[in-house]
Amino acid sequence: MAHGHDHGDGHGHSHAPSADADRRWLSIALALIAGFMLVEVVVGIIASSLALLSDAAHMLTDAGAIGLALVAASLARRPPSRRFTFGLGRAEILAAQANGATLLVLAGVLGIEAVQRFFDPPEVEGGLVIVVGVLGAIVNVAAAWALSRSERRGLNVEGAMAHVITDLYGSLAAVVAGVLIVTTGFGEADGIAALTVSALMVRSGWSLLRDSSAILLEGSPAEIDTDEVGNALARADGVIEVHDLHVWEVTSGFPALAAHVLVREGDDCHGRRRELELLLDDRFGIHHTTLQVDHEHPEQLLKLDSASA
Repeated sequence: MAHGHDHGDGHGHSHAPSADADRRWLSIALALIAGFMLVEVVVGIIASSLALLSDAAHMLTDAGAIGLALVAASLARRPPSRRFTFGLGRAEILAAQANGATLLVLAGVLGIEAVQRFFDPPEVEGGLVIVVGVLGAIVNVAAAWALSRSERRGLNVEGAMAHVITDLYGSLAAVVAGVLIVTTGFGEADGIAALTVSALMVRSGWSLLRDSSAILLEGSPAEIDTDEVGNALARADGVIEVHDLHVWEVTSGFPALAAHVLVREGDDCHGRRRELELLLDDRFGIHHTTLQVDHEHPEQLLKLDSASA
């Protein structure tokens, strides 16, 4: 790899995607979820319904996800500093990690309690469960609509949306359990509904942990094929070789790339760099690039020719 004088250490730096979310809509969703969560806790205790209490616990994580999205969006709007040269965009990724871990812990606690109820099912007020479950479904639909109005599509907001939709399923499960209890006296339906909600919480929590961990470990974005990117660069006009190719995600929706590119001796390094930056932007949506473009030295050409002979 030739590291001689640096003819084209170019930075294609576009700003990270705007971290400004529509805070009004996020706040409305948070108020809806948090307010109804308190209602579910009170009614769940009165009705002795674990399904309602588990759904309230899930709503707590929904409220946490939306709240963290608001906080992370505020942090992400701060400009880069001497210490945090990329800004604080990864605050939303840390928030998603915390939210995913909390989901898994709550799912485990609720799952254990649900299994215990199969052996000693309490008397459940099915009518209250139905009413609150229906109201919960309406609230979740309203919260999902509010979140959909947000301009920000970071991991936190997407995670919050997934949680709200999951919680909608939980409310519907509570309604079904209430109907079964009222019509058939099948008290175990409440525990089954709680287990269903726990399973959905595990699914959402694992998804958040997986996606946020991939970003923190600087994995390439799921929608970008690194091999395809490397081949596209290597096949571009005037490019001889591409070394040290790195593609990672600074934060949700902010892919970045760095690479060392060799071009023919006497070629226009700066021109080639601009062409490659345009290729990466148009074809792969990578706006933040750091391309070190060097001339290939004659001794390298001899080595390559002898190696291919």
